[in-house]
Amino acid sequence: PVTERRSLSPPAEDVGAIGFLYMTEIDCRHSYTDGTVQEIYLLPDTFCLLKTQILHFYKPKSLVNDCFTGRIPSFLKGSLLRLGPGLFEVGEEPFYHLFDGQAIIHKFDFKNGQVTYFRKYLRTDAYVRAITEKRIVITEFGTCAYPDPCKNIFSRFFSYFKGVEVTDNCLVNVYPVGEDFYAVTETNYLTKVNPDTLETLKKVDMCNYVNINGVTAHPHIEKDGTVYNIGNCMGKGAALAYNIVKIPPTQKDKTDPIERSKVVVQFPSAERFKPSYVHSFGMTENYFVFVETPVKINLLKFLSSWSIRGSNYMDCFESNESQGTLFHIAKKDPGEYIDIKFKGAAIGLFHHINAYEDQGYIVFDLCAWKGFEFVYNYLWLANLRANWDEVKKAAMMAPQPEVRRYVIPLDIHKVSDLSYPSEGKNLISLPYTTATAVMHADGTIWLEPEVLFSGPRQAFEFPQINYKMIGGKNYTYAYALGLNHFIPDRICKLNVRTKETWVWQEPDSYPSEPLFVQNPEGVDEDDGVLLTIVAAPGSQRPAYLLILNAKDLSEVARAEVECDIPVTFHGMYKP
Repeated sequence: PVTERRSLSPPAEDVGAIGFLYMTEIDCRHSYTDGTVQEIYLLPDTFCLLKTQILHFYKPKSLVNDCFTGRIPSFLKGSLLRLGPGLFEVGEEPFYHLFDGQAIIHKFDFKNGQVTYFRKYLRTDAYVRAITEKRIVITEFGTCAYPDPCKNIFSRFFSYFKGVEVTDNCLVNVYPVGEDFYAVTETNYLTKVNPDTLETLKKVDMCNYVNINGVTAHPHIEKDGTVYNIGNCMGKGAALAYNIVKIPPTQKDKTDPIERSKVVVQFPSAERFKPSYVHSFGMTENYFVFVETPVKINLLKFLSSWSIRGSNYMDCFESNESQGTLFHIAKKDPGEYIDIKFKGAAIGLFHHINAYEDQGYIVFDLCAWKGFEFVYNYLWLANLRANWDEVKKAAMMAPQPEVRRYVIPLDIHKVSDLSYPSEGKNLISLPYTTATAVMHADGTIWLEPEVLFSGPRQAFEFPQINYKMIGGKNYTYAYALGLNHFIPDRICKLNVRTKETWVWQEPDSYPSEPLFVQNPEGVDEDDGVLLTIVAAPGSQRPAYLLILNAKDLSEVARAEVECDIPVTFHGMYKP
């Protein structure tokens, strides 16, 4: 394994740029009418090995003896839960985008120094109806569902006017709410799951409890279990806005915390009918940070073209090249929007790393993409399955990724109404950052970031920190999945104070987002391990769970799985 930063070689061309996407497909045409297959989907104590047009079945297997190298740390006594796509074709109909595949929940159980692996399809409406009708029934992120071809022409015509049917394909993340666990995507639907059996329990519509069109898959969770999330909504004057939603912790009367959800603060939208795409947000001890990017959702197009002629989510995205990026802050308790215009150059944004307060400033670090173009345009499956040269060529045209630090002054309201005495001056005096905030004549505060990490087409993405210890606080280390021209081929660690980096990498190995698990006896911020799932398709090796020392990214242990594991996006460690 490589534990220092260096240039990276491309994947083997004979397996495709992301060969494991091929290996996660299933030819559903041979499985619908087979009663055994239908039963396998239902049983919570089975998991299946998926390859193109091949389906094998196994009982959950303890990964011991020759499957192991190293030693599992004794403090790992819980479960690693991961979400991602697994079914990329239904009948004769393929899905087209990386975020379309039907959701699989994965679990690695740690007990007595051993590991057991399970996985199961989420039995969402999108999945069950697709399996039953042998076609794509609900429109996904990049794939449009069309009316049943068996219906007559009049039935098909009127089905276009039934309104938007939003997907519940919760393939992005999983997190706790009270004593329950929910698989999530970015719509208004959550899927309650049993973390022990992986059974799908029920579908929850957040619209039944709060004014929201959807919520992100990246909430913030406080130590007492309080959950905060964000999503767009219809605000005052029939204009769009963004609501911060608060879900309380476990109730004494054991009622469902989601039923007591409430909106605590609202951010305005720069455009009345075009909200920005929101994937995550920042939170300090006392403030929320919301970044409004130029990537927009055209809701009029979303409602009209989808209902009348059929479109998918990707068809409704557009970029406002002139807007730039707007930065919003609000007080947390009580919720109060701070009406000052902070602005910067255009960026794309998916993941916040961390945010904290220091000496009258809010400091927040982002995994940014320079420019106004939507990065998801480069994640069509046809592009990702092309050979390495084609993938690299496409990535060269994509926005350049950077880790950026922005700083917002909290006391600017004291001078904003006094004829702008600070006009043209840098309002940031923190000694450890080069980020600036300069007031313009119109009262706008222009933010310029400090770049913490940048490499040619090398992204530091899917970031993680020691959230329990330093979430919302001044911190030192961040961990991430390294993307080489969109290909996940390394695990990275970044010292945000010194900009020192560490890298783990092996040939023909494609890891997932690294999750940090703290050593309960540790003292330092990086006392713990990273958990990641690695696919190795080109060498015909099985996938494996990899455990790294968070100090230096040295290998602690690995456990091979006798099947291919498809790409996963996000997840959590459940103690």
